[in-house]
Amino acid sequence: MASPKRFIAGAVCPRCAEMDKIMMFTTDAGDQVRECVACGFTDAMSDAEKPANPELETRVNQRSNEDDHTVKQVVFFKAGGDN
Repeated sequence: MASPKRFIAGAVCPRCAEMDKIMMFTTDAGDQVRECVACGFTDAMSDAEKPANPELETRVNQRSNEDDHTVKQVVFFKAGGDN
């Protein structure tokens, strides 16, 4: 069952940037729709699962971990002249 159209307080239209002009309602198919009364922009969101996207390849997740993980001693030196 479709829900009544309701204005969303403080919402800004992504197209025309008008505030308080966005209505939201649910269609009979279960999609949530937002609509701007100023410019006619519409956007629908569905509850259906989106297909899983593989992780984007970046230098972080594609790098082989060949770092030297051995423990090394840290030596602190006194500043000169503080005898």
